[in-house]
Amino acid sequence: MRAVVYEGAENVAIKEVEDARIEEPTDTLMRVTSSAICGSDLHMYDGRAGAEPGLVLGHEPLGVIEEVGEAVGSVKRGDRVVVPTHLYCGFCFNCRRGRSASCLTVNPGSYGAAYGYVGMGPYRGAQAEFLRVPFADVNCLKLPGEPHDDLEDDFVLLADAFVTGWHATELAGVYPTATVAIFGAGAVGLLAAYSALLRGAAEVYVVDMIEERLVKAGEIGAVPINFLEGDPVEQIMEARGRNPRLSGSLGPGDERMMGVMCGIDAVGFQAKDREEPTREHPSQVIEDLCRLINPTGTLGIAGVYVGRDPEAAEKLGKRGHLDVPWATLFRKGIRVGFGRTDDARYNVHLRNMIVSGRAKPSFVVSHHISFDEVEEAYRKFDQRKDGYVKVVLEADRSQQ
Repeated sequence: MRAVVYEGAENVAIKEVEDARIEEPTDTLMRVTSSAICGSDLHMYDGRAGAEPGLVLGHEPLGVIEEVGEAVGSVKRGDRVVVPTHLYCGFCFNCRRGRSASCLTVNPGSYGAAYGYVGMGPYRGAQAEFLRVPFADVNCLKLPGEPHDDLEDDFVLLADAFVTGWHATELAGVYPTATVAIFGAGAVGLLAAYSALLRGAAEVYVVDMIEERLVKAGEIGAVPINFLEGDPVEQIMEARGRNPRLSGSLGPGDERMMGVMCGIDAVGFQAKDREEPTREHPSQVIEDLCRLINPTGTLGIAGVYVGRDPEAAEKLGKRGHLDVPWATLFRKGIRVGFGRTDDARYNVHLRNMIVSGRAKPSFVVSHHISFDEVEEAYRKFDQRKDGYVKVVLEADRSQQ
């Protein structure tokens, strides 16, 4: 079968690899119809996560069941399913508590596993024609419709991006009427903004420097903030201060709460320096959010921070460490939420929101590609060129 294979820094190739197959009675074999490319795939593509050549990439699959193991009871051949990034067993201590991203079974000696990701177990990636799905009864989420119908792009986002965007709002404690700022307008950042609006947030600000992404933020009702035009913290505070209805309703001391109550880091360890955007400043986003979030507010960190970054410019970063303004967090009483997405807590509910028409997350999808276009798509996506926001590989439309 064909698959997207990491060949080294800034180099991927389409190769013939050993066919995926059922290995355990609890497995299914999925024929992949769509597989999205994630911003976290770019960490490996850039040579920033210690990946070794030969790794099959991808962790966002949607498809159809091709074959089922003899112990599988909840899905059958021909069922349309989406599979979460973080595969899990469903029965360990963490899975039973809904913490599926920290499953104790699927990655022996560690916790948590994912398809096609360095350090996350032996599971080959989903940017391929077929995918083996372990523990299929809990990992396969059944979907209505047919491949490549009008919900295909919405459903593929249930594998990761929409679920992670929603998870970010959970980490940040977003509530109805909340004021929210999201740094990073990639797919996860945009879907965190969308999720915050779905949850009833009163004001949502999205910070980035890529114009096409900021346009999408504005289209869904968020306020776009371009950090190339000035300090984003000051821009947001000034925008709130210019609102006469807000300023006219302030009580004594309320003027000191002109930041936001909920902040989300949807960038991670490759954050750009605001003063010199060609240079990385890993703690830039967290520093800005610590300034922006009001006392007693909440910071949710959904951006990826890797344990090992061999190409980090700073010594701390090479060891996965970060210089964080802990004193500011302590003084302001800001609660901090971290962690990978516990897909099992959200994906059924988000599927139902899509099916009912309440949610349409596919607005983030900017490009559809075949296997023949993968190398160019990775390059442009990495360079944030030509409006690349979310790329979907149509794996079954690229047959030889």
